[in-house]
Amino acid sequence: MTVIEAIDDPVEPQPAAAIGPTSEHGLARALKAAQAEVERLRRALAHAERLADRDPLTGLLNRRGFEQALAGILAACRRYRTDAALIYIDLDGFKAINDRFGHAAGDETLKSVARVLASGVRESDILARLGGDEFAVILNRAGAAAAEAKAESLARAVQDAPTGPDGGVRLSYGVRTFEPGMEAARMLAEADAAMFVRKGERRRA
Repeated sequence: MTVIEAIDDPVEPQPAAAIGPTSEHGLARALKAAQAEVERLRRALAHAERLADRDPLTGLLNRRGFEQALAGILAACRRYRTDAALIYIDLDGFKAINDRFGHAAGDETLKSVARVLASGVRESDILARLGGDEFAVILNRAGAAAAEAKAESLARAVQDAPTGPDGGVRLSYGVRTFEPGMEAARMLAEADAAMFVRKGERRRA
């Protein structure tokens, strides 16, 4: 069931005759039916909430879901004094793929990149498509050196795999590690800024 289906599937009130006579047996049946309907609505709402946090193209978390997850991870870092790192990823030359091969090819490229990234991170890490050709990864219990190594490994994997219509796709990334007092919005913004610095350096090289 999609979000729209969940919204467009209202509860139809039952006529009194459908409930049966006002007896102990009839009331028990009505109560059981009401409990079943409440459970159905609860499942539909939970499903709709999960869809609201997911990117429909890749199946990864979207920006909304990612920002919520990042806030939770940073809260755990503050409480337990653990490490975490954020990798902000932007594909190089993605607009040219759309312009040359069409948006369908662009969508397939995004899905291929998502699969390669997902295969390169741990189950405890969190991967998202933030929008357009931008992805992000939260690395749990990882410091700066480990995060840089993982980011470089993911970049090589995406470039070596047939992720684009002409072969591998290159990407730029920025890494930001957690510091005490750091909020999710600042960490995301600084990782994004680090990615743009790296992308600029590569263009000038």
